Amino acid sequence: MIPTFTAQTRVNGYMQKFVYAKMRDCTDVLRHRRILASARLRIHGFTLTELVVVLVVLALFVLFTVTNLFGLFRRNRFEVQAHEFVSTMQMAASAAAESDRRYEVIIDLTEQSYTLRQITSPDLFQVLEEDIIATNEFGINCQVLYVLFDDLMETDEDHQIAKFRAGHAGWQNGGKIVLLDEQEQPYSVLVSRMNRVVMLKKGDVEFLLPKAKDEVLF
Repeated sequence: MIPTFTAQTRVNGYMQKFVYAKMRDCTDVLRHRRILASARLRIHGFTLTELVVVLVVLALFVLFTVTNLFGLFRRNRFEVQAHEFVSTMQMAASAAAESDRRYEVIIDLTEQSYTLRQITSPDLFQVLEEDIIATNEFGINCQVLYVLFDDLMETDEDHQIAKFRAGHAGWQNGGKIVLLDEQEQPYSVLVSRMNRVVMLKKGDVEFLLPKAKDEVLF
């Protein structure tokens, strides 16, 4: 009987060890699952926070880019319109220099427009439709503030039309046309009697006035 009891005791010991081992395995598995679940929650929480930060940064970047592009577009619009006007003035001077014809650029400050025409009539105030070569508008991104001639005649409320006439010898009158961009920054289109080059410069710049005969030393 003693051997039977001993064998049974050993079997029970093995069974207890097996059960304890299984319980430890189950406990380890549950603990491992809890760790994985907690890690997943932490990972998901970190990813969501990171995603929000990235979206905020991208939104700020897009806003900054759109603002710069819009400003650049408006800036380009001013440059395009200003250079179109300068090219029209230069066209009048060049065409007159290469021929015996006379040309005139008429600037209308009220309508914010300008017209290039060939002068064919003795009446300088008569503008024939067939004489008009080009008509254009300045636009909201490029506006005329005022015109000052080199004889100090300036456009005012009663004189909203300025005319620059060019002949074979050059411009009849020089002066400057002050333009404003969309930020109301001034730019000056300079017209000189001394040469036919029309220049665009930033700012409301001063220009040289023609000297009187008694001021010339030679």
